[in-house]
Amino acid sequence: MLTNRDLEEKVATSDAWIVQRTGIRERRIAAPDETTSKLGIAAAKAAIADAGLEAAEIDLIVCATSTPDYTFPSTATQIQDGLGIQGGAAFDVQAVCTGFIYGLATADKFLQSGSHRRALVVGAETFSRILDWTDRGTCVLFGDGAGAVVLESADEDGSGRGILTTQLRSDGRYRDRLYVDGGPGSTGTTGHLRMEGRDVFKFAVGKVMDVVNEAFASAGVSAAELDWFVPHQANRRIIEASADKLGIPRGKVVITVDRHGNTSAASIPLALDVARRDGRIKRGDLVMLEAIGGGFTWGSALLRW
Repeated sequence: MLTNRDLEEKVATSDAWIVQRTGIRERRIAAPDETTSKLGIAAAKAAIADAGLEAAEIDLIVCATSTPDYTFPSTATQIQDGLGIQGGAAFDVQAVCTGFIYGLATADKFLQSGSHRRALVVGAETFSRILDWTDRGTCVLFGDGAGAVVLESADEDGSGRGILTTQLRSDGRYRDRLYVDGGPGSTGTTGHLRMEGRDVFKFAVGKVMDVVNEAFASAGVSAAELDWFVPHQANRRIIEASADKLGIPRGKVVITVDRHGNTSAASIPLALDVARRDGRIKRGDLVMLEAIGGGFTWGSALLRW
């Protein structure tokens, strides 16, 4: 665990400054031998066990990550191997903080097509490996972690459970607002995360409205019918401003950014796990997920738990 007090010893910042601007109080940092795939394997095992399944029953793995173990092979195949699965398909998707939403949408389409039966969607990141620890504007924001969910295709039982709709967007014109200044095809280096915080804040609040309202319209429901809003955990001010604009009471918003920081593609499944384990999210609840990430990418997923 890395607290704000710990960061005060690394860069010119303070606990009060970080909490006031972001709502973050602590974050987890992977140990030197903990790779993204190792975090993903742990999350995957927990999700599969929670679903009451065996790993061999999973025939599709989609891993959302921007911090893979290797340029190739995919982190998803490393998770597949770690689970002892030798069949099915496994691949990565990369949409930064929106990656888990993209992963859900992708897996949902595979299951709807009938080509696969059970999918594991993992969001796993080790953003600490791409941070500039001298830049207080970024290094205080991010943490490492992984979360996962299991999706299963099933005959309609009248409950309406499952993914109701997903909305995905991207606009590559905003690359320089949030990016990593390196890569194998450009600099030949890993690079560091760079961000224009004010621009990201303004864009995030505006674009969240778009995909959430599109999801409501597509599913024929309203914000008033929502049981829980589980947004990407980037910044408490962004989360609360978005909820207020959407007319979602703050009591229905799941916030874990204070203890996890921004874990990119892992933030939504981590928040889902917290809210399900503490009893807030229950079977049959209507849950809205949304995220925005570098690129820019953004998206939403509306589901019946």
